[in-house]
Amino acid sequence: MEGGAQTAPRATSPGTVAAAWLVHVYTATGTAIAMLTVIAILEGDTIRALWLALAAMVVDGTDGMMARHLEVKRHIPWFDGALLDNIVDYLTYAFTPMVLLWSAGYLGEGTWATVLAVVPLLASAYQFCRVDAKTQDNLFLGFPSYWNVVAFYVVVLDPGLTAVAVLLLVCAVLVFVPVGYVYPSRTNLLRGVTLTLTTLWLVSYAVLLDQVDDPSPWWLAISLGYVVYYVALSLYLTFRRKKEPVAA
Repeated sequence: MEGGAQTAPRATSPGTVAAAWLVHVYTATGTAIAMLTVIAILEGDTIRALWLALAAMVVDGTDGMMARHLEVKRHIPWFDGALLDNIVDYLTYAFTPMVLLWSAGYLGEGTWATVLAVVPLLASAYQFCRVDAKTQDNLFLGFPSYWNVVAFYVVVLDPGLTAVAVLLLVCAVLVFVPVGYVYPSRTNLLRGVTLTLTTLWLVSYAVLLDQVDDPSPWWLAISLGYVVYYVALSLYLTFRRKKEPVAA
């Protein structure tokens, strides 16, 4: 055949459509997790809220790979799975962590506490609406609203009000700074290493949460070591893309 042989796209069948819908349902369970997290916060159970945050991260870290593998967008083209994912991510990565920190007293009291809780939410609302929030070379542009991770370390390390305030405000500013951050499941460079270390970080999250009253220095080192790796790789990729701009 002129131009070379082409592989015909797989046909859409009731089974593939059903599988695609199951992926969307799986993503949507994040809204239920967010609701259960708020309930845990209202009941004063910070640790249960953080366990639910871990469940939300597992769902968010796997649904995209499932969607791409099953070609969900092709089988249900009229349903916006990316929008659903953004809604769930805003609830679980931004809104519930701020409610947790505010409710548990980590932000202080009164107007100052409210301001500290609202600033990250406003910054993330801006970021989630950017059309270039995810770059063509599969990076997040600006701090990727990992407020759930910030909340986890605040609870585990309890660094004090001043440190928490500085951390939240700096991260909120970084939302607007055009640094590219690694998208663990999609950034090509060292993706296998990154996914392995991300899995290890999730394990360390569970271990440290179980040991929250007396966290192991070794597991803390593993957990924070991943953060150092993530930031270092993100900065490297940012500097590299400035030297070698990605073609439009």
